[in-house]
Amino acid sequence: MTFQLQHTDPYSDARAGEMTTAHGKIQTPIFMPVGTCGSVKGVHFSELEEQVHAQIILGNTYHLYLRPGLDILRAAGGLHQFNTWQKPILTDSGGFQVFSLTGIRKLREEGCEFRSHIDGSKHIFTPENVMDTQRIIGADIMMALDECPPGESDYQYAKKSLGLTQRWLDRCVKRFRETEPLYGYDQCLFPIVQGCTYKDLRTEAAKYVADLGADGNAIGGLAVGEPTEVMYEMIEVVNAILPKDRPRYLMGVGTPQNILEAIERGVDMFDCVMPTRNGRNALLFTYEGTLNMRNKKWETDFSPIDPTGCYLDRLHTKAYLHHLFKAKELLAMQIASIHNLAFYLRLVGDARAHIIKGDFVDWKKSVIQQLGQRL
Repeated sequence: MTFQLQHTDPYSDARAGEMTTAHGKIQTPIFMPVGTCGSVKGVHFSELEEQVHAQIILGNTYHLYLRPGLDILRAAGGLHQFNTWQKPILTDSGGFQVFSLTGIRKLREEGCEFRSHIDGSKHIFTPENVMDTQRIIGADIMMALDECPPGESDYQYAKKSLGLTQRWLDRCVKRFRETEPLYGYDQCLFPIVQGCTYKDLRTEAAKYVADLGADGNAIGGLAVGEPTEVMYEMIEVVNAILPKDRPRYLMGVGTPQNILEAIERGVDMFDCVMPTRNGRNALLFTYEGTLNMRNKKWETDFSPIDPTGCYLDRLHTKAYLHHLFKAKELLAMQIASIHNLAFYLRLVGDARAHIIKGDFVDWKKSVIQQLGQRL
């Protein structure tokens, strides 16, 4: 994978670049729709390409490992062949999912032992087998196994956790370097910066990761309950250290406002379940603010869902989408999910255009307050 930094904003740390992978180019800043089990919930790949204009999607190692399983994925020739998505894929290592299994997982130096949420069967993730699993999945970008400690962790726990994450990272890098891709194209590995909300731990972690010289780097363990301003401070601490000539990925974040603030601080890549999860619950994101489509106020509103949005936004009215949600039609969730994903891709695309133009900060100030309004 290569990364070319094309433009930098003169008044902030915002950047525009281009990543090149075996399955295509990605223009940054970029939002990546979450396809946990090999699909983005409720959205067909043709819609991801034609309506959303997605350039890369995510898969999740934990979920794909459990179902459909590695034997099927390998027999299919990897996830690209299995699900027919021929653009880039990034796989999360599954660490966050495993560590969320409170009460049914055990953490130790070797790795993390857990029980499947599907059938209760016992498994273990180690840095080595997580690398092997992501080789079988065939993602263009693989993530290192890390511990994602709770946001309220005290300093001693956070420090101990970071030490484990760094030792696991060394083992991930070793395994990655001693194995080869299985399907005839290159894969790359992103380490993850942890350290909770402690500036010295984040600084230590960022230096440790930067020294590895990886193709790209990720920032994990944020947006897990800490105050928003603390999250932004940690991003600034980390991005002051991470190399400028490699993409920076902020994991699991977030709202449209979060994304613009993080872009201003030098982040290039984002993912979050919020667009599809909120869409399935009738909440739409727009530049004017958020809309709850179950509210009666939309019952007789025959204006387009979003007159400047994707084709489906211009085709269907707010009244029709309101009706679909009230009638509990599956189409409602599909239209809303497509709308939200298209809006997120439009948002980062507009940010990129204003970075190139040189007025990103002014543009951000002009839109960010409205994004959070309830309409």
